[in-house]
Amino acid sequence: MNPTITDLTITEPTNSDPMITEATITDTPVDLADHIRSSSAEQHRSTEQRTFITELMRGQRSLADYTRYLAQYAWVYEALEELVVRVKSLDLFDPTLARLATIENDLTALGVSDWRREHPPLPATVAYVTHLRALAQSDNLRCLAHHYTRYLGDLSGGQAISRLVARHYGATAEQLSFYRFDDIGDIVKYKRAYRDGLNALTLSKEEVDDLVAEVDAAFTFNGAIFDELAA
Repeated sequence: MNPTITDLTITEPTNSDPMITEATITDTPVDLADHIRSSSAEQHRSTEQRTFITELMRGQRSLADYTRYLAQYAWVYEALEELVVRVKSLDLFDPTLARLATIENDLTALGVSDWRREHPPLPATVAYVTHLRALAQSDNLRCLAHHYTRYLGDLSGGQAISRLVARHYGATAEQLSFYRFDDIGDIVKYKRAYRDGLNALTLSKEEVDDLVAEVDAAFTFNGAIFDELAA
């Protein structure tokens, strides 16, 4: 059975360990990573089923459409990576995951000489970037929600996106460096270690709920970008 929010990790005071008090009780699910994934599954499905992204993955769009998509995410990753540097309080915020430089390299290879001028942010992109830039240094868990949603997505579904864009639109390796994580080694092992890091966090029930809510918000922001790209 998958753990739920009611599956608590609780350390109770005992006579053999009198220093443990009620303050050591945590509401973190036994498998926080699984809890986040299952709790956000509906939002995740809704986002990845948006018209633009499904058409792009089916080969019904063009390399120019993919370029527009990637340029919008240059704005998002710029804001996200500024936020990670501002917060930098969790070990999960690994600087080797940073993607902005690879996005810029890919856009250059795709014929975009100045992505800021040639691809200004869509209103939905502005909303997402504004949200990320409004988060404060103390919002480390909300930052984690966006970090988890974007980078774990790049390490998972992003690998399929890379293959499909190459297959359908003839994108070259130099146009798809965004999806290569050469510095982290084995992607499967890295994702497992990331999830282990999530599970090592000690959070209250309120913090878990806030984290899940912000993951849902991240999917909502991404879905809105896809909708505007489809227009």
